[in-house]
Amino acid sequence: MGGIKPHKFSNGVSARCVTFFCIASFLCGVLVVNRFQAIPESVTVESRNRKHLYKPGTSFLKFLIRTTKLDKSMSSLEMQLAAARASKDHDEVSTPTTTTKGIEQQKDRPKIFFFMGIMTAFSSRKRRKSIRETWMPQGEQLKKLEKEKGIVVRFVIGHSSSPGGVLDRVLDAEEAQYKDFFRLDHAEGYHELSSKTKIYFSTAVAKWDADFYVKVDDDVHVNLGMVVSALARQRLKSHVYIGCMKSGFVLSQKGVKYHEPEFWKFGEEGNKYFRHASGQIYAISKDLATYISANKDVLHRYANEDVSLGSWLIGLDVNHIDDRSLCCGTPLDCEWKAQAGNPCAASFDWRCSGLCRSVERMEEIHQRCGEGDGAIWHASF
Repeated sequence: MGGIKPHKFSNGVSARCVTFFCIASFLCGVLVVNRFQAIPESVTVESRNRKHLYKPGTSFLKFLIRTTKLDKSMSSLEMQLAAARASKDHDEVSTPTTTTKGIEQQKDRPKIFFFMGIMTAFSSRKRRKSIRETWMPQGEQLKKLEKEKGIVVRFVIGHSSSPGGVLDRVLDAEEAQYKDFFRLDHAEGYHELSSKTKIYFSTAVAKWDADFYVKVDDDVHVNLGMVVSALARQRLKSHVYIGCMKSGFVLSQKGVKYHEPEFWKFGEEGNKYFRHASGQIYAISKDLATYISANKDVLHRYANEDVSLGSWLIGLDVNHIDDRSLCCGTPLDCEWKAQAGNPCAASFDWRCSGLCRSVERMEEIHQRCGEGDGAIWHASF
């Protein structure tokens, strides 16, 4: 009797082959399933991170607050990184062969409460004189203000289009007499105010470690003691941008004052600018000034310097502080408030974008709207 032959299917494939293919298919299936099962492990880690922020039973509002705080922490870290980068860049530019010395100079920057830069021009000698004779301390009093109160006040100016020329030499003599200038590496010109503002903040940050950096025009009356109070109220906040916030019309017509050549960027005709501080006086905190310094090469300049500053900050997590004590009218508004014991921090006339006839009227406004010459020495923060 012959041996049993392997059973064959009608197509000629043996049962042994079929069994082999079934086992092989099963093993392949196991391998594929195991491979895909490894993926959820990374998802689980991400889920744990989410659960850390949003735990069962936590209200959505608390979750939102927690997320917002995290976003602000990231923003703060980015500002600190910008500060470190700005300091490094300034060291490399100013002292390329002595970087270590430059770093030490950065560490030795005087720590002050605020630096106030009074924007001035070569033609504004009489304006400077009117300020020196009224609200700006002089000589030893100016040094005392810096030493005892941590407040530095300087006239801010660049150089003429011909450095070393007559205008520069005349200013050198004035500086030697009063020692109250802060000189910039910048060519003066009315249409260069946005550049001057950017260079001012960048240079001031590199020289002084201040909580705030203030910009004021040389035709504005200022009560320094009230400026101290205004800034002290914001001292514990970060990313502070303080001034009299406004939103004027974008002027597209050529030949008019404050014409904006790039009006088309702001939308249809008749549109207004985004909210920004009026240019007569405003202040920004150290982190924002450092941001401007670190990014000065890529920040766009518009025709009006206050609009330019607003555009540099509009996309950041900034505290816009609208403080109307920084824009009192003259003479009645500021005088009434002074008589009521609540003097304004700054006074000017909107129609003149500063004090009208400031050289002639600065003394009068100081008498009627001033806080008193001793107020700054009693101001605390």
